[in-house]
Amino acid sequence: MFLNALAVFVAQYLYLFALLIAAIFFFTQTKAVMKNMAICGVIIAPLAYVVSRISSLFYYDPRPFVVGHFVPLIAHAADNGFPSDHVLLTGAVAMIVWFYNKKLSVVLWALALLIGWARVFVGVHHWTDIIGNIVMVIVSGVVYSVIMKNQKTVTVQ
Repeated sequence: MFLNALAVFVAQYLYLFALLIAAIFFFTQTKAVMKNMAICGVIIAPLAYVVSRISSLFYYDPRPFVVGHFVPLIAHAADNGFPSDHVLLTGAVAMIVWFYNKKLSVVLWALALLIGWARVFVGVHHWTDIIGNIVMVIVSGVVYSVIMKNQKTVTVQ
């Protein structure tokens, strides 16, 4: 019973905590770092989102509660489970922070994985949905690196 309640909370609300952590980090940086992080975010987040939407047109993954004929722990539409928006958002934030603080990024990636576990546990996603999101976000980060390779940026470690 406690595990169910914890999973429901994590699946629905933990991404807000990850956003709060990233926002606090962002607003405690110098203006130059904030500017570079904003540029990073403007590239990575939309790119990951667009890739996820295009991918969902080519890959349909019925939600676990649909194929397993059970009631999930949280109410959800019986639509395409791929991708997980919660994991996509949290992963994008973790990827953005990666370029400025590796240790904090690892914490945010751990939260993204915990959210992914919870989304699977409550019955609204399969692991393929979660792993697909992580791959899309990492690819978006690689694209950002390639774009910015020859640009002068300010980083913090």
